[in-house]
Amino acid sequence: MHVHKRRKEVSDRLARIEGHVRGVKHMVESEKSCPDILLQLVAIRAALNKVSKLILEDHVETCLKDAAASGETAQYIDELKEALSKLF
Repeated sequence: MHVHKRRKEVSDRLARIEGHVRGVKHMVESEKSCPDILLQLVAIRAALNKVSKLILEDHVETCLKDAAASGETAQYIDELKEALSKLF
């Protein structure tokens, strides 16, 4: 098992994003202006990108480091490449 240093930070950020999404849903239901809603969606996307970056950094610093020490680097790199191909 890997110890992910940023797990709490990721969880906290996701909770904030969840609240932000609920707020945007309320904006839609309240018929707020489209530009205002789009601006909030841009903010949510930026927050999700930051979470993705934190998870990637954590993966490199923990999982890949541990994989290199155990000689399982190729498998972890393949899994990372697969995930990145779906992310970007």
